[in-house]
Amino acid sequence: MFTGIIEEVGRIATVEALEGGKRLTIEASFAAELRVDQSVAVNGACQTVIANDKKTFSVVAVEETLAKTNFSDLRDGSRVNLERAMRPDGRLDGHFVQGHVDVTGEVASIEALADSWLVRVRYPSRFGSYLIPVGSITLDGISLTVARLDDDALTVAIIPHTWTHTTISDWEVGRAVNLEFDLIGKYVVRALQRGVGDAQPDRRFLSG
Repeated sequence: MFTGIIEEVGRIATVEALEGGKRLTIEASFAAELRVDQSVAVNGACQTVIANDKKTFSVVAVEETLAKTNFSDLRDGSRVNLERAMRPDGRLDGHFVQGHVDVTGEVASIEALADSWLVRVRYPSRFGSYLIPVGSITLDGISLTVARLDDDALTVAIIPHTWTHTTISDWEVGRAVNLEFDLIGKYVVRALQRGVGDAQPDRRFLSG
């Protein structure tokens, strides 16, 4: 589990093609503190550490991950948002983020304002039920608030700190970004689709 508060921006050291997947080796200041089997969110996708040294750690992105994320666009030198798994005794500064990317969106526009930026991201309309105005959304692992919402696009407001401490400053129109919709919202939509509450209760457990 993660929070969407980016710990640092890492850099892809090498990308190695595997049969159906890719091995990514990533430079990070906390690489030496990791151990094999720990989880790290890379651009919002939960990945398992398979090796590490003093400067880098490695993960393997399998076919399913490549199909649902922007990992296919990563190259040597690409910057990526990194977050280690949250501790149970820590503050939840963002929102509940699983690191399970639902789909990629596309940056439609970036508007610079006096003290912030508005970034508009198109998303597949079938995911619209998971979004609400001023609700939570995760873009490339960053916990953000939906400032404006259209049928096929959402807009987030980016403060200077987020701009300089994440990869958002690298984004350009047309870039693919990883989207993870709010966990609670997905459960609510699923429950309504399944008709939870319509079934009659089992009276064996209601008798005194």
